[in-house]
Amino acid sequence: MSSTKDTLALVKTARQSPVDELAKAGWAQSGSAVSGLTAYDLEAPAKSLFPVLTPLRNRIARVSGKGGIQANWRAITGINTAGTMAGVSQGNRGAAITHTTADYLAAYRGIGLEDFVNFEAEYSAEGFDDAKARAVENLLRAVMIQEEMLDLGGNTSVPLGTTPTPALTTGVGGTLVASTAHNVFCVALTLQGLQQVAGYNNGATGQTGAIAGATLVATAVRTNMDATTDTLNMGTAQKSAVATITTGAGVGVNSISATVAPVSGAVAYAWFWGQAGAELLGAVTTINSVLILAVATGATNIATLPATDNSTDGLVYDGLLSQIMKSGSGAYVRDLATGVAGTGTPLTSDGAAGIVEIDTALASFWNLYRLSPDEMFVAANVMLAMNKLIIANGGAPLIRYNIDAQGQSGQIQAGIVVASYLNKITGNYVKITIHPNMPAGMIMFWSNSVPYPLSGVANVIQKRLRRDYYQMEWALRSRRYEYGVYADGVLQNYFPPAFGIIKNIAA
Repeated sequence: MSSTKDTLALVKTARQSPVDELAKAGWAQSGSAVSGLTAYDLEAPAKSLFPVLTPLRNRIARVSGKGGIQANWRAITGINTAGTMAGVSQGNRGAAITHTTADYLAAYRGIGLEDFVNFEAEYSAEGFDDAKARAVENLLRAVMIQEEMLDLGGNTSVPLGTTPTPALTTGVGGTLVASTAHNVFCVALTLQGLQQVAGYNNGATGQTGAIAGATLVATAVRTNMDATTDTLNMGTAQKSAVATITTGAGVGVNSISATVAPVSGAVAYAWFWGQAGAELLGAVTTINSVLILAVATGATNIATLPATDNSTDGLVYDGLLSQIMKSGSGAYVRDLATGVAGTGTPLTSDGAAGIVEIDTALASFWNLYRLSPDEMFVAANVMLAMNKLIIANGGAPLIRYNIDAQGQSGQIQAGIVVASYLNKITGNYVKITIHPNMPAGMIMFWSNSVPYPLSGVANVIQKRLRRDYYQMEWALRSRRYEYGVYADGVLQNYFPPAFGIIKNIAA
């Protein structure tokens, strides 16, 4: 027989006897989702499980610029500044008044990020997700998150300078080597510097600061998608001079308390300590002190940080914190006292459902500018502290309760949150809002408008844009699609005195 006839004969025989050895063994459910004759129950499309929290960006008005390299505006900041009296004698004219003006400018800055999808990634996603659309969508979200960071803490014009030399004392407790000279350095940080170690708490889940293995750099070289590079300042002041102290001789007395004078413009402080040549990053605090109990475990040696100030970034615009803390802004800025090293000074109750430090700030806003802020953006630890102070110290009788009429009988819902704060001077309620990237121990006061009639200011703060968000799909130069999402503008604050901060608040 020919091979073809042989093959047909075998097929015919197999059809007449369908039960083979495999069939006799039977089928069982596979122990793996990706083996055997097992369907793969994959839901499409992919889920987006990451936070995009941009409360400032969401509320700041966006207006079109008119070309040029910077936004410019002029303001009349005072009328009759000499206080000339208005009374006039019979038949005579009144005296001329004096006034003050000021010119302002803010340079435009471009922001943007890029991503790509190679051909194979597109092929493999067919029937499950649109890889190219997902790339652009996520790019826009990533740019929004970074824009929020800049709106809060961008810093192009507030240099921190040289960090002051720490003041040291020895104390009880701790496991430092006894009777040994220890060196301590401090480096003041902007929000960008703090985020190197603390994380962004935005754009990823589960981010927390971890000193063990943490690194801190003064500059970084970024390679761009077009193979160009940018050298970025990473938000660190010039490191302090070394401070040296010898630990105690006995067991259990080997700790060091370190404090530093508050640095204008700083939101945090990085601390390095150790024996000569081994001074490692050991802590990052949002107060101007630290209690040193054990050997530092960070991955950065102080010797790797240059003797230069790298706190400003020429590629970004000034965010709210920088505009508030900038010299001459007129905004309210207060650092709480140093207090106990490593503990700091907490907010204090006034015993009547209020907080002394907040009342002091609100009084300053009124006394100097006849205004009341509309909102306080706070860190999570500050919100908890405010809640405890207000509710535990005579606040309960003065709290307004909003009760759901649909609540079930016989049930109690535990816990009360303070959502707003009564300005005892103006009678206004100041809303309290958590900001995901507000440094711990900080309150930022926000105003929705300039409270003066005929001010000519539609938005007290706005984003002036030469170009709002736009997408670029670059020409193919390899077998991948390359995308960019960009914007170009600046954050304008017409009246910084309507804003303010309290910082250096104990955790």
